[in-house]
Amino acid sequence: MNTQTVPSLSLANPHPPGATLQQKIALALVGIGLLILLLSWAGQASWQPLLSFVLSFSLITAGGLWYARDIYRGLPEGIKNNGVMFRSLSNRGIAGWITGVMITGFYTCLYWYPEWLRGLIQLFDPFSRALRGLAADQWFVYGSFYTFAVLLMGLKFMLKYRHNRYQIIRTVSVMFFQLIFSFLLPAWMQLLHQPDFYFSYFWPLKAEYLFPDKIAYLTGNYAHLGVFLVFWGAVMSFVAVPVLTYFYGKRWYCSWVCGCGALAETAGDPFRTLSDKSLRAWKIERWLIHSVLVFIVLTTVLLWLNSWKQGAVLGQFSQAFSKTYGFLIGSMFAGVVGTGFYPILGNRGWCRFGCPQAAILGLFQKYFSRFRITTNGGQCISCGNCSTYCEMGIDVKAYAQRGQDIVRASCVGCGIFSAVCPRGVLRLENGSIDISERGAELRL
Repeated sequence: MNTQTVPSLSLANPHPPGATLQQKIALALVGIGLLILLLSWAGQASWQPLLSFVLSFSLITAGGLWYARDIYRGLPEGIKNNGVMFRSLSNRGIAGWITGVMITGFYTCLYWYPEWLRGLIQLFDPFSRALRGLAADQWFVYGSFYTFAVLLMGLKFMLKYRHNRYQIIRTVSVMFFQLIFSFLLPAWMQLLHQPDFYFSYFWPLKAEYLFPDKIAYLTGNYAHLGVFLVFWGAVMSFVAVPVLTYFYGKRWYCSWVCGCGALAETAGDPFRTLSDKSLRAWKIERWLIHSVLVFIVLTTVLLWLNSWKQGAVLGQFSQAFSKTYGFLIGSMFAGVVGTGFYPILGNRGWCRFGCPQAAILGLFQKYFSRFRITTNGGQCISCGNCSTYCEMGIDVKAYAQRGQDIVRASCVGCGIFSAVCPRGVLRLENGSIDISERGAELRL
């Protein structure tokens, strides 16, 4: 029998207990690994890039997993969020703002000043040549960091939610799709002198996959493979999205496949409580995300119209429209704000306010899907855990108190609201009856 004392919080001392000796050693290993990366960024480890690369990522992995294991191994199964509202990192404290500024700075360099990443690019060069047969660039560095963060923080996430089968399976799913479909497959295709195609992204999130120039490039340079890739993108966009969303809601993509969701659910997990639950935020969300969707639909239509008329109608206007979308939405919103502002806006800022893929999936989910969150209002004790930990800013408690099914366009079906409910009030279901009939049953 495990007799280890579980640290607890009291009203007199609400702050989480300090780190143990093992946790401090683990954090020191992570710190050394990060220091090597910083030195490489500054160009001070370029004399031995392969050794520096292996050493830094080995130390970060070993220290990160050691730290996570020591945190959760002595605790009973169940989600422990003790002190989350008092930590500087997860409650918009100094650590949170510093982290946000650092991530934002990295994205700024990535998009507009890649020469400032020369040291990191050189560090990743041996890995890039071994994996895809090409010299490293800023996008390979970014993809490697991104995938590493999803994998490492995904393992930490599974330790935290180890009692919940749904959370473990969906975390394995996003880790798999990020590693294989979004990182290794594109790299291996480049190794075989084929286009680096991301199979888990499609229009409108990866909007250029249905742009006329991209389609002409793929079909003109890669023959049958190019035709297949265009076909894959079209089928996923116009067949798979409505069909799978009808049966499973938008969670099949946003919480099980999408790389944006993968990073949000793993590395972004500590920040899920920061989502704004106010009515004002909900109104902004509805207008903003659908405006982005209209923007990309209009951009796509203009590009095809311009291609059809060979530039005779709109000239360079459609191209300018496309570049504007790429800068404002693809770079600024999805990258700099969407990820850099995790510690400020929460982990799903991009998914909630800007992602056009989430907008389309949300419309199908709200009006045509069998997916809904069912509630048992008689068991609700109004603890508020469900609303607090909803990363999409939904006031779940208000629905639960009324015993009302939750069918919201923004819900990504992460299931955390159910995992943190102490009474089992909330369930994710794929119903076979009409939503209005379900509501009538609950009123009886």
